[in-house]
Amino acid sequence: MKVIIYNLKKDGGEDGLDGSFPTDWVEAHRFLAGLEPDVLLRQEASYSHLRDNARLKAAEKMLDMKGYLAPNNVGRNPTALFVRPHTFPVSERVEYDARFWRTPPTVVSARFADVPETELLLMSWHAAYNSGDGRRREADEVTAFVDRMARCGGGIIGGGDCNEYPVQQGEALPPVDWSRVTDTRHLHHRTTVAPDGSRVSCTYWDRTMETVGLRDAARYAAHELEQTDALGATAGFDRPDQGGEIRIDRSYLDAYLARAVLRVRTHWTPWSDHAVVEVVFSRHLFAQALRREVEPVPPPQWAVVLASCEPVALPTAPHSTHRLTR
Repeated sequence: MKVIIYNLKKDGGEDGLDGSFPTDWVEAHRFLAGLEPDVLLRQEASYSHLRDNARLKAAEKMLDMKGYLAPNNVGRNPTALFVRPHTFPVSERVEYDARFWRTPPTVVSARFADVPETELLLMSWHAAYNSGDGRRREADEVTAFVDRMARCGGGIIGGGDCNEYPVQQGEALPPVDWSRVTDTRHLHHRTTVAPDGSRVSCTYWDRTMETVGLRDAARYAAHELEQTDALGATAGFDRPDQGGEIRIDRSYLDAYLARAVLRVRTHWTPWSDHAVVEVVFSRHLFAQALRREVEPVPPPQWAVVLASCEPVALPTAPHSTHRLTR
């Protein structure tokens, strides 16, 4: 089974004057169809709501999947989510208050064909690009869904463009050197100011997900399955002015389902400034995980520290020595 994440830049572009879909959109969806995903978490479905959801319906046919589209909020780049009916025969949209999100997530309650008695919550998100405070609020909203599934004993898989960085411990890519970032707007959007005046990468999303019991699929693949390439860049390929290559497109799942991960790959594509992230699962282990017949994956040590109520020294991540000037 496969879960795919893809932020297709601006939905591949605008429709032609004759109503035809842009070439980038068509070619991208042909590529995605070839990967045969069971769940597709899409971001920047910018034009998919136009003409009575014409692109959403066309994507359903191309992918042979059932599609859902989130409200078009102030971000103006809706998220979307697709599920394969044979794998998830029962799926329905989850209603929630979208006003706390710049770009509301698409949230679907599904039932896995092999374990129909257990709910599986699926989320496609696109965190606020322009505000650390906004992303913190949005990450906290995700924890409400995590809490809901923990109480009912269900599973949860979420993913998308987090617009933040993973905690640096154990990562393959070097940290962003903020002293070399020349895009000052990006500097404001993606960093906080440390007490000593230096700029530190925002990692609230990653810290929150791991602390409340979710696991980064790529982190598990790299550290437990020795697939170091799972931690490859997903964006920033042509943006040295913003710090270069980064891993901001990530999938998080509950600690039981993490045991079912077999492989995490990234695919560079010419149609977007983001790579495709592919998470491959064992169907047998996926069923066992939903039935809680496997041991949950423990959190990374830094998350154990963050979750502790004891006064302990937090691990420090490398950060820039760039200081603010007045």
